[in-house]
Amino acid sequence: MSEMKYIAVVDDHTMFRKGICALINLFPTYKVLFDAVNGQDFIKQLQPRHVPDIVLLDIAMPEMDGYATANWIHVNYPDIKILALSTMDAETAIIKMIKSGAKGYVLKDAEPAELKQAFDEVLSRGYYYNELVSRKIIQSVNLLADDKNGISTFAKLSDRELAFLKLACTEKTYFEIAKEMFVSERTVDGYRDALFKKLNISTRVGLAMYAVKNGIVKM
Repeated sequence: MSEMKYIAVVDDHTMFRKGICALINLFPTYKVLFDAVNGQDFIKQLQPRHVPDIVLLDIAMPEMDGYATANWIHVNYPDIKILALSTMDAETAIIKMIKSGAKGYVLKDAEPAELKQAFDEVLSRGYYYNELVSRKIIQSVNLLADDKNGISTFAKLSDRELAFLKLACTEKTYFEIAKEMFVSERTVDGYRDALFKKLNISTRVGLAMYAVKNGIVKM
C-alpha cells in the first residue's frame, strides 16, 4: 500500500484528538486530513472534492454523536470507511455503531499497532474487528433476535428517540426539551411513552440510568 490515504478524526476531547492525529501522521502512507469536535463540525469541514478515506469516529459527543454521524456518512458518502474509536466495549454500543454503518471498532486503550492494523484491514478487507469485539458480536447475534432483550431494543431505537433520551438526562423540563427538538410537548410525551414501553422503564430516572449504562451519555 504505497498511495497516501487520508483520515478524519472526530472526537470531542481535544488533547486525545490531537494526540491521535499526531500518532496517525507517523504511520507510513497515512495522513490526517482534518479533525473535528463532533459530527456537525465534521460535516462543516468536509470538502466534497477531497473526502477522507477513513473517518475515525468517537461515539459519545455533544450536538451530534457517533451514531448520528455514522448514519449521515453512510447515507451521503457510502465509500468512506467508518472506524469507531471508543472507550465503550458494551455489546449495545458495538451493535448500534455497526447498524449505523461502522466497518470497524477500536477501543481507545488499544496499542498504536492495532490502530494501524485497523486502517490497513478496513481498506483492504472492508472491515476490522479485533478478537474482543468479534466475540461480543458473535455473542450478540442470538440476542438480537430476541425482542425482549436489551441489546435488541437498543439497536431498534430511532434517532429521534435517542435524541430525546439524551435530553431527558439533563435538567431541562419536557417543555424545554420540546423547544430544543422543535416539536410539540405532545410529541415529546410520545417519545417518552415509547421509550418507557420499549425499555420497560416507568420513570425519567430509569431512562437516565439506562442511558448511562449503555454509553448513550457520559457521567
